[in-house]
Amino acid sequence: MAVRFEDIQAARAVIRKVIASTPTLPDPLTSDELGARVFVKAECLQRGGSFKIRGAYHKIAALTPEEKARGVIAPSAGNHAQGVALAASLQGIRSTIVMPQHAPLTKVVATRRLGAEVVLHGASFDDAVAHAHELQEQHGYTYVHAFNDEKIIAGQGTIGLELLEALPDLDVLVVPIGGGGLIGGIALAVKHLRPQVQIVGVQAAGCAPVNPSLRAGHPVSVPVAQTIADGIAVKRPGELTLPLIQQYVDQVLEVTDDEIARGIVHCAQHLKLVVEGAGAAGMGAILAGKVPVRPGQTVATVLCGGNIDGNLLSRVIEQVMVRQGRYLLLKLAVVDRPGALARVVDHVAAAGANIIDIFHRRALWLAPLGKVGVELVLEVRDAEHGKEVMARLEQAGYHPERERVGEWPD
Repeated sequence: MAVRFEDIQAARAVIRKVIASTPTLPDPLTSDELGARVFVKAECLQRGGSFKIRGAYHKIAALTPEEKARGVIAPSAGNHAQGVALAASLQGIRSTIVMPQHAPLTKVVATRRLGAEVVLHGASFDDAVAHAHELQEQHGYTYVHAFNDEKIIAGQGTIGLELLEALPDLDVLVVPIGGGGLIGGIALAVKHLRPQVQIVGVQAAGCAPVNPSLRAGHPVSVPVAQTIADGIAVKRPGELTLPLIQQYVDQVLEVTDDEIARGIVHCAQHLKLVVEGAGAAGMGAILAGKVPVRPGQTVATVLCGGNIDGNLLSRVIEQVMVRQGRYLLLKLAVVDRPGALARVVDHVAAAGANIIDIFHRRALWLAPLGKVGVELVLEVRDAEHGKEVMARLEQAGYHPERERVGEWPD
């Protein structure tokens, strides 16, 4: 059975009282930079932290009483887990979620808090899928797929209805792609109501099977999934979702982890929204100039999830600040005698920079006898201020060397 526009309308009636109708918010900074009207659909504020509750609730609500009584099971790396757990709890149904052993702790804890039994199994998502099928056969659970299901796709498609209600003049819509359920449902709804909208899908470059699948004419798998956007790290699109992408999506782009990271930080700094890697993929593509946008157009992207681990978020922010010139990593040599380091610190303070970390290096740097190597991690206002700090240290006779981002081997 193919998904129809009427299925999405019906799904909305089922989930309307359960989900949050998330806001569509303006992005003034990006709008000014592009000369367009740029908006974000903040599904990161949805119940459960992502869009997944929409499809999961719609699917579970459609089960027969006998299927509900058996309980549901789903494999997930994170967001689908929380969506199924919440949807099942809201309907008084038992749920079991199988997650890879390395799944982010925050997502494991959140899934358990929502009422699911969490089983950690295997090193990869594929291992979790295989184990979920084994448990399904053993216990008779009802399987809830993350994306390759008509009810799931229809539920996710309700986002498209909300978007066009908020932005009836929408010209370009950018949507992240994992397995394809989100973009498949949204694209079907949007193209039905406003066919001229250009729909752009975005995948993480470290796990991007959709374009090869489109070229092959059927779903194909990529061998590895290596990206900070774990929510869209799906190695193979669905049998149901790929035809929807082929029919309704105009272009599929790929973004690097650095571009995704920039999207995460942009949302935090300028939109005051916490967004995970998968959710920021579309914003990353827009900021990188990969999405074709003309001045005056109305552009939107779906921030599809906000369940990012706090440790990863802090690392992302730090790395992007380095790339923006906000953090400097300098190394220099000073004479090895009392007070020499204090003078370096005084010069940094006089230049208006803040010391984040400072390290002495002797043997590891092979510093000349009588001198000691010093590493400084400095916070500065911007790239120009960083140059001023280095110039002041140079004038004081220290000859600082700046360590660059990206000098590590792959």
